[in-house]
Amino acid sequence: MADEITDNSQTVAAGQLRALIERIERLEEEKQTISDDIKDVYAEAKGTGFDTKALRTIIRMRKKDAAERQEEEAILDLYMAALGME
Repeated sequence: MADEITDNSQTVAAGQLRALIERIERLEEEKQTISDDIKDVYAEAKGTGFDTKALRTIIRMRKKDAAERQEEEAILDLYMAALGME
C-alpha cells in the first residue's frame, strides 16, 4: 500500500513537472515571436528614417516615472559638467 501511494505521488509530481515545463516552453516560443515582432517594428522605423537608438532610449525612459527620470537626468548633467561636456 505504501509503495502504491509513493508511485502515485511520483506519477503526480512527474505530471506536474511535465506540465510546468511545457508551459514554460510555450511561453518561450511566444516570447521569441514577440521579440521578432519588436525587431520588425524597429526595422520598419529605421526604414522610414527614424533613429532606432533614440527610439529605444525613449521607450526605456517611458518605463520610468517622472521623478526617477529627473534624478537620472540631474546626475547625468552633473557628470557631464564635471567632464566639461556642457
